[in-house]
Amino acid sequence: MILIKDRDDYFMQFSEKILNTPSSFIRNILKVTDAPDVISFAGGLPNPISFPTDALQKSINAAIEENGTKIFQYSTTDGYLSLRQYIADKYKKNYGYDVQPEDILITTGSQQALELIGKVLLNKGDGAIMEEPGYLGAIQAFTLAEPTFYSVTLENDGLNIEELEKALQNPNVKFIYTVPNFQNPTGLTYSKEKREQIYEVVKKYDVALIEDDPYGELRFEGEPLPYIGAGRLENSILLGSFSKTVTPGMRLGFLITKNKEIMQHIVTAKQATDLHTNIFSQYVIYDYLANNEYQEHVNKIITLYREQSNAMLDAIAKYFPSNIKYTKPEGGMFIWVTLPEGSSALQLFHKAMEEKVAFVPGDPFYTSKTNVNTFRLNYTNATPEVIEEGIKRLGKILHDEFE
Repeated sequence: MILIKDRDDYFMQFSEKILNTPSSFIRNILKVTDAPDVISFAGGLPNPISFPTDALQKSINAAIEENGTKIFQYSTTDGYLSLRQYIADKYKKNYGYDVQPEDILITTGSQQALELIGKVLLNKGDGAIMEEPGYLGAIQAFTLAEPTFYSVTLENDGLNIEELEKALQNPNVKFIYTVPNFQNPTGLTYSKEKREQIYEVVKKYDVALIEDDPYGELRFEGEPLPYIGAGRLENSILLGSFSKTVTPGMRLGFLITKNKEIMQHIVTAKQATDLHTNIFSQYVIYDYLANNEYQEHVNKIITLYREQSNAMLDAIAKYFPSNIKYTKPEGGMFIWVTLPEGSSALQLFHKAMEEKVAFVPGDPFYTSKTNVNTFRLNYTNATPEVIEEGIKRLGKILHDEFE
């Protein structure tokens, strides 16, 4: 509705859902931290040297030569069948998860899958159980549906079971959102024992369990672990992505669920959103996957990220005060830092920017807390030398503040 004050002034009434949805803190600070003299540990950016540029160039040419105008035309909402078959075969082989192409929807990144889930499952006021701290992109996507968030503490080995049971007592809860492997923002991984405990709790309730797994292939320590609900829970929804292993710019993710009713409604929501995901990118990614040694490529990324993670952990141990706590990831892209009680990472961020080093304060990863004493570091987009220099700068600030 447009309200006319006079001939020259117009005021727009915006929806409550958009007014209550926070803009992405990370996207906003990237505008500041992108300066060439700033050492940034802020964005969750894959290292560009890991992009298979030459192979993708060949796949682009091959996709056009082999498919002609088909790849420039509208396509089906579900996604390119050959790509969905590839994903189905991969999950059967690697995870023992027996899925068919019809159980898979290609999405515009995992972020779109989150927004579609919110549209399909949430009415205003419905309950969404979130990890605390949790992925800010999920918080942002679900907030558009105006839910009631129930936060469950994320411990070193996974969700706090007692808090999860209590949250599930709320009759309005529709789903639980988790990132069980190398969680964003903490880098933590759910233990096998905790995964089984969560399964035993969730199976008693008529709720969906969302397992978002963009980092699962990037393990550089320990053994792969089974999913919590995929293949076992009727309302299981599993999310995956090619953004962290092939290219983030093509924005290709996928949603897997064997629940036909859930899939039907999510497909309808996607039709209303964008008809279908970029079909050109789907053909290119499929050609790349079908004609290259994908696992060899992923292994190179794992080696790179192991080196960068170790460089940051070594620098933290060297330069941070002993009263600063931090996680030690087994894979993925992040380290989570906890300051002494009563301190504010947001205030520390401004002091760090004066020293030309950036991180993400913890506030955006919580649904109801502010001025928290935690922050996220990303190690995948800097060399070991730059990582050490950035952590050294942070360490000096931390020594000045907390010693």
